[in-house]
Amino acid sequence: MAEEVNRVFLLPGEYLVSKQPHIISTLLGSCVSVCLYSPRHRFGGMNHYMLTNGPAGARSGKYGDYAISLLLQFMERACGSLAGVEGMIFGGANVVGNIGRGEQIGERNIALAREMLKKNGLRVVREQVGGTAGLKLHYQNWDNKIQVVPMSPSNMAGSLIAREEKDRFSAAAAPISARPAAAAAPVSAPAAAGRRIKVLIVDDSAIVRNLLAKAMADEPDLMVVGQARDAFEAREMLLELGPDVITLDIIMPKMDGVTFLKKLMVYQPVPVIICSTIAKSGSQAELRSDKIGAVDVIDKESLNLYGGLETVKKVLIPKIRSAARTAVRKRSREEVAGL
Repeated sequence: MAEEVNRVFLLPGEYLVSKQPHIISTLLGSCVSVCLYSPRHRFGGMNHYMLTNGPAGARSGKYGDYAISLLLQFMERACGSLAGVEGMIFGGANVVGNIGRGEQIGERNIALAREMLKKNGLRVVREQVGGTAGLKLHYQNWDNKIQVVPMSPSNMAGSLIAREEKDRFSAAAAPISARPAAAAAPVSAPAAAGRRIKVLIVDDSAIVRNLLAKAMADEPDLMVVGQARDAFEAREMLLELGPDVITLDIIMPKMDGVTFLKKLMVYQPVPVIICSTIAKSGSQAELRSDKIGAVDVIDKESLNLYGGLETVKKVLIPKIRSAARTAVRKRSREEVAGL
């Protein structure tokens, strides 16, 4: 394409409609994504919602009634009308088995999407819904093409999507529609004793990523599950791989590490170790990272990365083990806004 293609990864509750070319990706369990596309105007959009509806008056993209209405509204505004707009529906799987109400949530999410698109006169041109496998979507909003990748049970089992599904559908938990959104997942869960600690390395330098991975390779209790070049790759890996600890550089393209750390602490708190050349002791970067919620901050130069792995192992490995035992508190947008 002549135009640059942007890449966006949607978390639950988010949506995107744009006339600019985007590849919109997301991961679905019992959640559902609706894609809308106008063949005449050659653009579309997608959402990702968790439940059919929330408390009375709730205006959140996590709830399908609001999320689909919002998607329809923006498409109608951008196209002038919904005439000729087509729809696709994905997700709604039962990925956690018979846990509480879990097996019914996906079915209700699917039924709501069908009902609302039919009510607005939209033709559904494709569905891939139900079943027991989670889905990874990559939607091209300029030509309505979508890549749908089923996730194997083993991959899904360790992902944050599956963790959230289990928490949401636990018989002991109150229905999410009866709880304020801020009450969901207030802290990260420490890594379970007896299993390997899953680590995600986020750094724009391939050399640094490989050196950190090599330093952990011989540790029987550690496992590097992914290496991301930037925050956008990390975001996708975060949901798919469910790391227990993230090592995070600050100076990176597209989005700096401090901005990404803020988003993590607001939307998906995970123990983070900042590892950066600008994170000197007493520096502004160290102080900001600490206030935002990083569990530790390492000056990358102190690791002596290019002088062998001995110093890396001595400094980094104990910090990763300690971070994995740390429960990280979820922050509000207001808490991190001024940091």
